[in-house]
Amino acid sequence: MSDKVGIVIVSHSPEVAKGTADMVRQMVGAAVPLAHCGGNPDGGLGTDVAKIVTAIEDAWSEAGIVLLVDLGGAETNSEMAIEMLPEERQAKAVICNAPLVEGAIMAATEAWGGASLAEVRATAEELSPA
Repeated sequence: MSDKVGIVIVSHSPEVAKGTADMVRQMVGAAVPLAHCGGNPDGGLGTDVAKIVTAIEDAWSEAGIVLLVDLGGAETNSEMAIEMLPEERQAKAVICNAPLVEGAIMAATEAWGGASLAEVRATAEELSPA
């Protein structure tokens, strides 16, 4: 288990989620826990709460985890996934209000440098339009 904040990328498109995760890995390597998911249960566009829960588990860190989402449905399903976590983990899982790709890269860069959950989230959210 890592001491760095984990990153979860949630997109309606499996390809967008994977591509974003690939970019993050190229920027920060394997030091930051990272997972991605996308697509509905049938493989089409959409998101799936079960896939999000699995991604959270895959990237879990005791330092916390940030989720970056692309559209409203991804955010809603991510909120539901967080609510399904054990109570002691819920406060350590936050959704960033940030652009998916840029936010993921900035969050991962901060996490790689050892920033706290609050710092990782704040840095990613600085990219969000006011």
